[in-house]
Amino acid sequence: MNFTDTQVATSGTARGINRGIVLNLIRRRQPISRADLARVSGLQRSTVSLITEQLIREKWVIYGPTGRLPRGRRPTFLQLNEKRAILVVDLRPSITTIAVSDVNGRFLSQQGIPTPPDPQTAAAKFSEKIRQMIDSHPELVFEGIGISVPGRLDEHRQRVLFAPNLKWPEFDLRGPLEKATGLQVDLENAANACVLAEVWFGHAEKTRDMVVVTVSEGVGVGVFTNGQLARGLNGMAGEFGHVPLDLEGPLCSCKSRGCWEVYASNWAAIRYYQESGAASNGPSFGHLLSLAESGDQMALKALDRMAHGIGRGMRMVVAGLSPEEIVFVGEFTRLWSRLGPVIQAEVEAAVLVGKPPRVRTAAAEPSVARLRGAVALVLQKHFGPSAPATRPREFTGTRRAAIRVQ
Repeated sequence: MNFTDTQVATSGTARGINRGIVLNLIRRRQPISRADLARVSGLQRSTVSLITEQLIREKWVIYGPTGRLPRGRRPTFLQLNEKRAILVVDLRPSITTIAVSDVNGRFLSQQGIPTPPDPQTAAAKFSEKIRQMIDSHPELVFEGIGISVPGRLDEHRQRVLFAPNLKWPEFDLRGPLEKATGLQVDLENAANACVLAEVWFGHAEKTRDMVVVTVSEGVGVGVFTNGQLARGLNGMAGEFGHVPLDLEGPLCSCKSRGCWEVYASNWAAIRYYQESGAASNGPSFGHLLSLAESGDQMALKALDRMAHGIGRGMRMVVAGLSPEEIVFVGEFTRLWSRLGPVIQAEVEAAVLVGKPPRVRTAAAEPSVARLRGAVALVLQKHFGPSAPATRPREFTGTRRAAIRVQ
């Protein structure tokens, strides 16, 4: 370890960690009393009281119901303030979803719109829809905007660098949206967003090494290792979807041939269905799933080929990363009882030593997994151990939007 460049810990470091612990315990166990917070966290009651009073002043936490005890003082329970809200955007090649969520990850409203053809038009359209949503919820204070992007981005500049399925050049959504809304905007790769959704709202709180595989128009992989998202040089860690499996294979959106996603994506399944002679113009992927569920043999065979394509790529993921758990996100999981065992067998075949990783579908429905991740993207700015304490702000219930105070 290089201790020369390591940041020195201060008293504020401990306060920040303790604040994150208390806030997340309230989030996961609400309603909860201060006494129970002290017992579960191991912190002194005086420390818990100081932290919770600060969170109440900042309006992150409010008083809930009063408990009952056989004797002694009746405890007052604490819970998150559901009047704090987050705007989220799930950007996809065809349809973009914009939604409002409370701090508990519950969606209060959402709307799907056709994805504009270029980033400039998209920024203008998204800004318009976001302002409309803010106006339609005057009772909420919005903490920020989280965006799930089907591509890789420069984490520091928050510019999207690589999004072949969108067919957009390098672009900036953050700047125009912040200017139009007055809210802080954070972007994240879709697969990484789904990792955050599992960690924050799913069953992966104690998992240290996990891979989340998103299957839609493309194939994305989010890598969670030793309790952290792996980003890599230029934010490209986990871009397995564009690793060529066959240099003579079909042309990919990234201009290479035979990439994993041309065999494993929704579009691949539609191509398989067309190649079977079942239709000259393939159905939408949702329609293909419905055909399969009704017993259409051509549709079932197309989806079986897709599952084998997913499994084929999983061999390199498992051999290279050896994750503890693998989570799949995508509409194809509607047929998990049929397609899951195919993928599971390929995963098990890739294990060189020891037990295979756990394989399962995401905790959230495919339609909301990325949105949940965008919620977590904003929340971690406040709930993470390094989140700065903010000065109290006036909270009247009529304020439309708030910019985070640094």
